Amino acid sequence: MNDAPPVAPTDPARDYRGTVFLPKTDFPMRGDLPKREPAWLARWEAMGLRDRLRAQSAGRPKFILHDGPPYANGNLHIGHALNKILKDVINRAAQMSGLDADYVPGWDCHGLPIEWKIEEQYRAKGRDKDAVPILDFRAECREYAAHWLGVQSEEFRRLGVLGDWAGRYATMDFASEAAIAGEIAKFLMNGSLYRGLRPVMWSPVEKTALAEAEIEYHDHVSPTLWARFRLKTAAAADLAGASVVIWTTTPWTIPGNRAVAFGPEIDYALVHVEGVAEGSALVPGEFLLVALPLLPQFEKDAGLGAHSIKRLLKGAELEGAIAAHPLAGWDGAPGGYDFDVPLLPGDFVTTEAGTGFVHIAPGHGEDDFILGKAHGLPVPETVGDDGTFTRWAPGFTGQHVFKAHDAVYAACIAMGTLVAKAKLTHSYPHSWRSKKPVIFRATPQWFIAMDDSNAIREKAMQAIADTHFVPDIGRNRIGGMVSVRPDWCISRQRAWGVPIPVFVEKASGEPLRDPAVMDRIIEAFRVEGADAWYQPGAAQRFLGADRDASAYEQVMDIVDVWFESGSTHAFVLTPERGLPFPADLYLEGSDQHRGWFHSSLLESVGSRGVAPFKAILTHGFVLDEQGRKMSKSLGNVVAPQDVVKDHGADLLRLWVMNTDVTEDQRIGKEILKQQSELYRRIRNTLRWLLGNLDRFHESEIVPHQDLPELERWVLHRLSELDARLRQAVRDHDWTGVYPDIHGFCATDLSAFYFDVRKDSLYCDAPESLRRRAARTVIDQLHRCLTAWLAPVLVATAEESWLARFPDDTDSIHLRDWPVIPAEWRDEKLAEKWAAVRGFRRTVTGAIEDLRRAGTIGASLQASATLALPEGDPANVLTAEQWAEVLIVSQARITPAETPDAVVTVAGGHKCDRCWRVLPEVGRSLAHPTLCRRCESVVA
Repeated sequence: MNDAPPVAPTDPARDYRGTVFLPKTDFPMRGDLPKREPAWLARWEAMGLRDRLRAQSAGRPKFILHDGPPYANGNLHIGHALNKILKDVINRAAQMSGLDADYVPGWDCHGLPIEWKIEEQYRAKGRDKDAVPILDFRAECREYAAHWLGVQSEEFRRLGVLGDWAGRYATMDFASEAAIAGEIAKFLMNGSLYRGLRPVMWSPVEKTALAEAEIEYHDHVSPTLWARFRLKTAAAADLAGASVVIWTTTPWTIPGNRAVAFGPEIDYALVHVEGVAEGSALVPGEFLLVALPLLPQFEKDAGLGAHSIKRLLKGAELEGAIAAHPLAGWDGAPGGYDFDVPLLPGDFVTTEAGTGFVHIAPGHGEDDFILGKAHGLPVPETVGDDGTFTRWAPGFTGQHVFKAHDAVYAACIAMGTLVAKAKLTHSYPHSWRSKKPVIFRATPQWFIAMDDSNAIREKAMQAIADTHFVPDIGRNRIGGMVSVRPDWCISRQRAWGVPIPVFVEKASGEPLRDPAVMDRIIEAFRVEGADAWYQPGAAQRFLGADRDASAYEQVMDIVDVWFESGSTHAFVLTPERGLPFPADLYLEGSDQHRGWFHSSLLESVGSRGVAPFKAILTHGFVLDEQGRKMSKSLGNVVAPQDVVKDHGADLLRLWVMNTDVTEDQRIGKEILKQQSELYRRIRNTLRWLLGNLDRFHESEIVPHQDLPELERWVLHRLSELDARLRQAVRDHDWTGVYPDIHGFCATDLSAFYFDVRKDSLYCDAPESLRRRAARTVIDQLHRCLTAWLAPVLVATAEESWLARFPDDTDSIHLRDWPVIPAEWRDEKLAEKWAAVRGFRRTVTGAIEDLRRAGTIGASLQASATLALPEGDPANVLTAEQWAEVLIVSQARITPAETPDAVVTVAGGHKCDRCWRVLPEVGRSLAHPTLCRRCESVVA
């Protein structure tokens, strides 16, 4: 080495660029995902990826995420994509963490939406659906569902979802229909299935009962009615002749009225009307009963003027009182309403709104029905399937209930019982299919009892307590619903579905509970499908030769599709499929607390005594960038097919995992641009790793104990991320996991470690410990990041793996996550480097000030003097190490009482090879433009 005084380099003839070990890789900067992803999908299909995973997973602990079936009706929407991608990521992560995670996708295929589509086709051709033989109609429904099942299957696969697509399940498969019938049979045999008359939510448009899960609430303008019920008899003489005033938002239920409910503990006022407002229907001199807390509002609603309160009484005093129906004596229906209307105590009566009295129509409300049943009230069937009044509503027969309020008003006016009328905008139940309002209507339906000897409610509540929920608030949501829900109405008055395979003995009205009959039915369904129920002679065939079919009613209702989907565990989590019961996880949108989670819980608890799941994960809904619900009218719909076409499925998958899936998510052009930038950073990280592993050989690997602290800190960070990922697999909580990985790539690696080690990687001698140590860690970084990203960026991770380890038969998806040695975890080292990085940020801020001022162009033109107190957490590096960490050419440490840093222009000359500015540059005769380190490398 030449020790001559430094001189300015004057010989630029030598070009040292070829001696720098710059990154080299064929891994392209651009992903070009829309074009490349189909080739990866074809490769995995050709190599039988799923089958190979199953073979190599034999003997591993199983992980089963049971697929909640989407509906086979139309193209996928963005919510479908969110759901299936999240499921796929969780399955792939479980598989790569060392489990056997097989996934069987499935579909709901029966039900009203498909019936409607076929009926629409009929109407377009002028055909009458009721004139079409039921088996022909069902065949068309089956064909329609099969078409969309195929379309959706291809769309899911394009999203990179890996599963048993050949062995998928569908509720319309013959084996599935047989299993569903078998589940119904279990409730029939254990006595929980019964036929009863009680109000259910009924769609007049669809002409069928609906489940709670098929209901959504929208604002609706309802006509309201205040009406008099004149007391005929009462315990107190001063109450006889007074009028009880009721308030209702459903005037159409007045023909079905059979009682009035009061609150026993409510204070009621006996009001003497002395004056009225102009236009009021009140009559001076009359006596009215109204709840005292509601009297001020009643004055405004009814136009009550001057009045006096004759006395106050508790509702209990009204026990035994009898009123007249508001339409008693109406000449529009002579004698039709001339019956007594008892006043009955009701614990559901409140003083929140109205008058403190509730008119009771036992056929049109749950509370009404229960109170009526307790007191032996009749339940007249006043409304037909189509929402029009029957002959049991005399004077209104044929009118539609939603158009009958004017007629009810007119009848009450004629009888002098109308007090007031108005309109109210409130939240009202609608069918989620037709978007039309529904009614409560008492009809004979098939129910599963919640509180009989089978104790479904009690068992379900215990199962909820034993289930792991993500987020935990889901426990309260489903628990609150199950705790108060009525018996489960499982019958529907439609054609496309699994029939309730029950015979009812006409003489006794009792359902036939004969295992031999059920076995014949189930076997027929298994071979022929549920169509067997509708074949000529089916009743006699199933009942057998020892029974007369004419003595039995063959039930023609189909079962609620929620019962079908709730039964899927019975034909998916089976020994035949090699899938154990119960499932480890059920995963759907948060609305399924009242839908699939709910029906699956009740069905499984009722038939098996336990829940079909160990854990439930719920995700939110997808909104646009402004947080609005997507709709065609707003033009804000984001279709997953368009995202895949423009950006690729990997980007859509990254969006899913970068959101907090337990909350509502947002998506749009700007958000997708942000995701593209995140993807670019991750891809560039992989590219940089691959480039700096060019010609890497395992002989370069440095043992852990010989690694510099900086490299050991990076491995510590890998151990932290590995623990984070594995915890997510155990807990099913993925919130923030992949944002943490992106943050690691962007902040810990690109903005710190890569920057610090570029000089060593590019300029150190290949055999140097520092360079070999960096390459040792970069090898692990590539292996870990590629594997950890594989569940999300399925194509990108595969490309990254094969770019380094090309093999026609290999795949990153056939590998497990790397096993992280325990020695990598070093909390004390992490604390030390946290302090170093904290002080580094202070110094780099000063360097940036010089750059902005134009004093220096790059950090290597700087020299840093660091004032660090003895014992300061950051005072743990040598001056040479600080120069590396700060990416400056020179550094020195001076003692001080408080931490500080002074950054100046480095003295010396710039090395042509590494660009560090050092006094030693120019001292070599052979290489006067190089520093000593670079000279030794090129010599």
